[in-house]
Amino acid sequence: MYENAFNRIERHLHAEEGISNELDYVEQISWVLFLKYLHDLERERRDRAELDGIDYCPIISGRFCWDQWAAPRQHGLFDHNAAQIGDDLIDFIDDELFPYLASFRRSATSADTIDYKIGEIFNEIRNKFRSGYILRDVLEIVDGLSFNTQAQRYELSELYETRIRRMGNAGRNGGEYYTPRPLIRAMIQVVKPLIGETIYDGAVGSAGFLCEAYRALRRDDLTAAEYETLQSRTFFGQEKKSLAYVIGIMNMLLHGIEAPNIVHANSLNENVLDIQERDRHDVILANPPFGGGERREVQQNFPIKSGETAYLFLQHFIRKLHAGGRAAIVIKNTFLSNTDNASVTLRRELLESCNLHTILDCPQGTFQGAGVKTVVLFFEKGAPTRRIWYYQLDPGRSLGKTNPLNDQDLAEFVALQAGFMTGPKSWLVEMVAVDAATCDLSVKNPNAPKAEALRSPETIIDDILARDAETAEILERIRGML
Repeated sequence: MYENAFNRIERHLHAEEGISNELDYVEQISWVLFLKYLHDLERERRDRAELDGIDYCPIISGRFCWDQWAAPRQHGLFDHNAAQIGDDLIDFIDDELFPYLASFRRSATSADTIDYKIGEIFNEIRNKFRSGYILRDVLEIVDGLSFNTQAQRYELSELYETRIRRMGNAGRNGGEYYTPRPLIRAMIQVVKPLIGETIYDGAVGSAGFLCEAYRALRRDDLTAAEYETLQSRTFFGQEKKSLAYVIGIMNMLLHGIEAPNIVHANSLNENVLDIQERDRHDVILANPPFGGGERREVQQNFPIKSGETAYLFLQHFIRKLHAGGRAAIVIKNTFLSNTDNASVTLRRELLESCNLHTILDCPQGTFQGAGVKTVVLFFEKGAPTRRIWYYQLDPGRSLGKTNPLNDQDLAEFVALQAGFMTGPKSWLVEMVAVDAATCDLSVKNPNAPKAEALRSPETIIDDILARDAETAEILERIRGML
């Protein structure tokens, strides 16, 4: 129903000189969609308050309401005479609307309110529209979208996810913004979160893990108390980058989470030794950024110093778990075998403080644009590792933009993992077989077909000489026939 609307918006944005790439596209459509979502949410809350016979105080008021500047109406019809356009519209957005919305961060009662999220978003993003005529066209299309029903939100969330995926594929840091949803769903099926548990992602990105976890837990037969728990006391996260924060908030809203508990902050700025029991969570699902090169003052927050961002995040996640908590973390496969002190020490800490029960080895191309091979670590906190079950994912084809990972590719992994069953792609490694000095956890499939032994140089030379002699004999026969 909304596919045509998104395609029309896209055509307009391609004509906008201030919007030059997929990242700009998602950022700019996000703030417009966000304000339309807020308008529909306010209208729903106002109607509910009227039915309950109580007064409703709107979040956004006066001329900053959507139906005053974005879609003014008279007698139920769009009022073209009242609608700002051209430079007047751009000036209103830049000089009045954005500063007004940004002020909510100062006036909000707490960081977990929708008011605070509004202020945080509009403190971080900037309007990149330069043509008030193009923006007017976009506003009129977005005004036709509705967020009132679960079906409508679901369709909008699917379309938005498509744009996020394209944004992730557009640049070299694809994995930073988009983790393949089939991989996320498989991770969730293994970890098995329950209603009443808290789920955390300290590197939220586009909030794919939290959105998919919400989908997995959201059922039609939930009680009112269970639904309220899902809405306000289940999903938590932090995100450092402004664009990712905005996208993550919008993605969660579209999936039906009205006030996402996402904080705009760098998780690595928190000293892990200061983490208290009240700060911990039952389930952690994450794909932290690779590489990095964190500053020295950030590294001081961790007992194991490293410039590798993912290593710092892994320490953060271990300490953010409750005893008995479960985690599934994506990390570069080189973590399993690197011999530097930080890698070895971190592997040892993970093995001693957690039960690293499963390692999923992902094929090249799982993450578009990332350029690295990855593994997924599945572990439970509170008991040391005794054995590790490995699974080497092989979809039987090369993965790419036109041939991405799908749910069927991971079906066998999920089925076999439930019983830690061994087979051609899966095997068990007992910890007594792991080198205690290096804690090397490299993926070495003992069931893989053995490669043929290489021939010795002497054998190769003998074969070449034999072929040369045979060739010389044939040439002599031909000479005799001339």
